[in-house]
Amino acid sequence: MVTDDGRSFRYAKAGATALIPGQLQQAPAEDTTNFQGLTVTTPSAGDISITTTSTVTLTKDQLAGGLLIIADATTNAGQVFRISGHNAATAAVVTFELDDPVVYTPTGTVKVDAHPNPYNGVIVNPTTLTSAPIGVPLIKITAEYYGWLQVRGACPVLSDGGSTIGLDLVASDGTAGAAEVIADGAAELLPKIGTALAGAATTEYGLVDLKLS
Repeated sequence: MVTDDGRSFRYAKAGATALIPGQLQQAPAEDTTNFQGLTVTTPSAGDISITTTSTVTLTKDQLAGGLLIIADATTNAGQVFRISGHNAATAAVVTFELDDPVVYTPTGTVKVDAHPNPYNGVIVNPTTLTSAPIGVPLIKITAEYYGWLQVRGACPVLSDGGSTIGLDLVASDGTAGAAEVIADGAAELLPKIGTALAGAATTEYGLVDLKLS
């Protein structure tokens, strides 16, 4: 959704914790055990499903609306498909149904990564990232309910350490759900979320030009 003043929003579902206005949210935490590096029966061009030979644990259609990528193959890796659905599995193989057919037949040992819809089950952005920042709610959203996250344009965001107008901001590594100035002396790399449109003291909410989409 885009408003007439240029702000952009994405429809999302809250995870197990209610969302608070002005706090940065993250996509669901990455699951490297069940979702990444899965070996599969080599699909052929035109197939509309891909079946793993790796065993995983998933509820039925848990990843529907997410993406499946061919992460590794001798040839024709890098393809991406939207997951329309899949069966439930408990330490078993699973068949991913695809919205569109496989375009090119991969060769060699084929591995796929399955990525859930990043807007399904969002959580407050932690100080140690487990996925990517994706938006900011403007109203309270009850746990496991749906609502809108702002992803672009002027938006109030919780400040960690204060901010100065015109400076770039990143997801805070000190306060969950907050933003901090990009050069706070920390050695680690942090994802940029936008630019300060106003100064803000620490623990206050300052206007930020979000650039998350």
